[in-house]
Amino acid sequence: MHDGSGRILVQGLSKNFGPINAVQNLHFAVEPGVVTGFLGPNGSGKTTTLRMILGLIEPSAGTATIGGLPFAQLPNPATVVGAVLDSQGFHPGRTARNHLRSYAAAMNVPDQQADQVLELVGLGSAATRRAAGFSLGMRQRLALATALLGDPQVLVLDEPSNGLDPEGIAWLRGFLKSFAATGRTVLVSSHLLREMEHTVDHVVIVSRGQCVYNGNLEHLRSAQRSRVLVQAADPNTLVTALQQSGLAVEHLPDGRLAVLDSDSRTVADLALQAGVALYGMQDERVDLEQLFFQLTHGQYTGGAPHAGSAWAGGPAQWGPQSAGFAPSPYQQVGYQQPEYQQPGYQPPPGGPPQQDHQQRGGSGGFGGGF
Repeated sequence: MHDGSGRILVQGLSKNFGPINAVQNLHFAVEPGVVTGFLGPNGSGKTTTLRMILGLIEPSAGTATIGGLPFAQLPNPATVVGAVLDSQGFHPGRTARNHLRSYAAAMNVPDQQADQVLELVGLGSAATRRAAGFSLGMRQRLALATALLGDPQVLVLDEPSNGLDPEGIAWLRGFLKSFAATGRTVLVSSHLLREMEHTVDHVVIVSRGQCVYNGNLEHLRSAQRSRVLVQAADPNTLVTALQQSGLAVEHLPDGRLAVLDSDSRTVADLALQAGVALYGMQDERVDLEQLFFQLTHGQYTGGAPHAGSAWAGGPAQWGPQSAGFAPSPYQQVGYQQPEYQQPGYQPPPGGPPQQDHQQRGGSGGFGGGF
């Protein structure tokens, strides 16, 4: 029974990795019955926060609870919380059904639930296919099926639409809304507000590990004023007519007027009454994606390549250092090239040493769910 008890509460949550403040003093709540979007640019601390909520990372400060308890204290957590932090953690030789049945055994739920959730996410016909042959979108669906296996009260998803086609995104949107409508809790992260705009009811926006907005999506939209941009033959006369009608007007640097909280028809009628010719008029509506960029502006800023750079068609050389842009190691003071990269080097028998370019690190998730 889903009684609305799966509230997520984050209080003063912080995480430092050495000198890096990945998350700084976050406060927010995720309420049952609504879809909450956890939004921010890549690298803003979203995944780190989700990992702390799910007990995978120990916070430097603060607490995170689900239904009033830390994740580690939840009884049979897979039946309380379903999570997808990574859609890559499948054994390539296992079929989708066998993957889910192995999780079902660990959760102590019936095997037949594996086929039920496969049908639910649209993978019923792929139950006997091996995960190695799945596309990215199919792996996302299988990861979601794993998270749903225990019929959880809470669903936590990290970038769930990655790899889905438009039909899959539309399906996911409807599924999340239906899931929340039953009184359950949905927390879904994304770096794209436009992608989440028609899915979420409440948004928590973070930048540089800090919360920059926490509230209803419509409140965010309504807090921004719409404008009508007008190019008039006689701006001063038009300004007088508009102000006499109670409208606020701003002068723009390009000579146009910005009429606040109005529409083009009202402005055109007032201009006609004042005998002012209009050369152009444009309604400027609130764009949530632009608002998102304004709230998170400057987290990562790169400079444009200068004329001599490789990206601009010139010889390969590094431009001047700017925000978010580091010089090549060869420009750093005291750097010495390895012997085998210096001019005149003769390789020994067997060839030059090989450099290891492999990146090492964790997989970043639960292997699809709990």
